[in-house]
Amino acid sequence: MSNIEQTLSIIKPDAVERNLQEEIKNEFNKNGFRIAKEKKIHISKDEAEQFYKVHQSKPFYNDLCEYLSSGPIVVMALEKENAVLDNRKLMGATNPKDADEGTLRKKYGISIDKNSVHGSDSVENANIEIDFFFKG
Repeated sequence: MSNIEQTLSIIKPDAVERNLQEEIKNEFNKNGFRIAKEKKIHISKDEAEQFYKVHQSKPFYNDLCEYLSSGPIVVMALEKENAVLDNRKLMGATNPKDADEGTLRKKYGISIDKNSVHGSDSVENANIEIDFFFKG
């Protein structure tokens, strides 16, 4: 039995602003992901605060919320075996400077804050995050 998982991916405002959505989606396709759901939205700061609730206690929380709500984003539910881990590998380190060659953040990220993509960090969080954007 195959272990098909879903993970949430967000193409963040800096990448949408530079019109990189298609390029990034092609990377997902090339790496065996299926885009099960997708939409382009602009969330409010309140929604960003709800989404990033887990980071509430961290010093970067407010900036993170400001940034995610600063422009349109593309949210996707990606599907494949081991989707969560494979997507984290494909994204690369949070800081593009530390990310491996060929990763999305190395290719497209501008800075630790504007690192172009978000991905769920666990299967559990993936379900919560996908529900957050695609409920109902």
